[in-house]
Amino acid sequence: MTEATVPFRAGQEGYASFRIPAAVATEAGTLLAFCEGRVDSAADHGHIDIVLKRSTDGGRTWGPLQVAASNGENLAGNPAPVVLDTGRILLVHIRAAAFATEDAILRGQVEDADGRRVWVQHSDDEGATWSAPREITAQVKKPGWRWYATTPGHALQLASARVLVPANHTVPPTGTDTGAEPRYNSGHCLLSDDRGENWYLGYLDENTDGYINVNETTAAELPDGRVYFNTRNDSPAPGSRADAHSADGGRSLVKPFRPQAGLTAPVCEASVLQLRDPDLLLYSGPADPAFRALMTIRASDDGGTTWRGAFTVDGLPAAYSDLVRADPDTVGLLYETGDFSAYETIAFRRVPLHRLA
Repeated sequence: MTEATVPFRAGQEGYASFRIPAAVATEAGTLLAFCEGRVDSAADHGHIDIVLKRSTDGGRTWGPLQVAASNGENLAGNPAPVVLDTGRILLVHIRAAAFATEDAILRGQVEDADGRRVWVQHSDDEGATWSAPREITAQVKKPGWRWYATTPGHALQLASARVLVPANHTVPPTGTDTGAEPRYNSGHCLLSDDRGENWYLGYLDENTDGYINVNETTAAELPDGRVYFNTRNDSPAPGSRADAHSADGGRSLVKPFRPQAGLTAPVCEASVLQLRDPDLLLYSGPADPAFRALMTIRASDDGGTTWRGAFTVDGLPAAYSDLVRADPDTVGLLYETGDFSAYETIAFRRVPLHRLA
C-alpha cells in the first residue's frame, strides 16, 4: 500500500474550497504543498489566496496552514513555485480583481488593470516567510493578450540555471468571434537568466486553427538537455493531450504542439516530472477518457514519445495534480480527489519508486 495524507480539505481552515495544487522539495528535504485557498466558494474568481503547508517528514505529516500570497479580497492564484540552486524559492503567480471572471476576460470585458497580471515572491527560509510581491507583467504579457495563467504546478530551473515557467494565454479574436472560443487558447513560457530578477518570453504557440488549443502546460528538462512540454488540449479532437520539445531552453519549440494519443485523459491539467535516478519521465493526471477520475501516474522511457501505465491510485474522482521527488526512494503526488467529487480534498500520496520503474 502507498501512504496518503490530506493536507487540505474543503470547508476547513477558513476556506470554502482548495484547488490548483503545486509541490516542491527544498534542498533540506522540506516539502512545500501549495494551492489556492478559495474563501467564499469553489469558483475560479473571487477572494482567493495562495496557501501553503510544509512537511519535514516526507509528507507523512503537515504543519499549519500559511498564506504565502494574498491580494486582499481579490485573487492571488496559479502558484508556480521553483527551488533554485541557491536555496531560494520563487513563487510566480497570477493576481486579478475578484470580479474578473474567466468569461469576461476572454470576451475583453475587463480592463487590463483588473485582469490577469503576473507577480513573483521569494522565500529564503524554506517557505516559512515570503517577500513582498513584485509585478513582472510588463516583461511577460503582450499587449492584447486577454486570459493569462502560469502552469499550474511547479516551475523549473534548468541545468543552465535558467528559470522556466510554463504558461498559457489567449489572443484577441478575429471576425465575429467573441474571444471565448477555444481556438484562441495559446501557449508560451516565462524565462529568467538571473534567478528571477528579470524575465522575458520564451516560445509562443499561437496557432488558431482549432486543432490544438494549448492550455494549462507542464514541463520537464530531459537528460539530454531538451525541455519537454505537455499541455491540456481543449479541442474535441484529436484528443485532450498534446506535447512539444524545445532544444534551446524554452526559447522556441522544435515543432508546434502535436497530439499525444498515448495519454488517454479527460480535458484537465496534468503534471510531468523527470527523474534522474532512475532515468524516467513521469506524468500524473486522471486517466478516464471522459471524466475527471482514475488518478494515474504514467511513465516514459523515451522522453515523452511513448507512455505506459505505471501506477493507478484508485477509481475515485480526481482532477489537478503535481509531482515532486519526495526523497531518494519516493515520488510524491499532490492531487485533487474525493469520494463523490474531485474537489473535496487535496491529498498527498507517497509512491515508492519501485512501483513506477
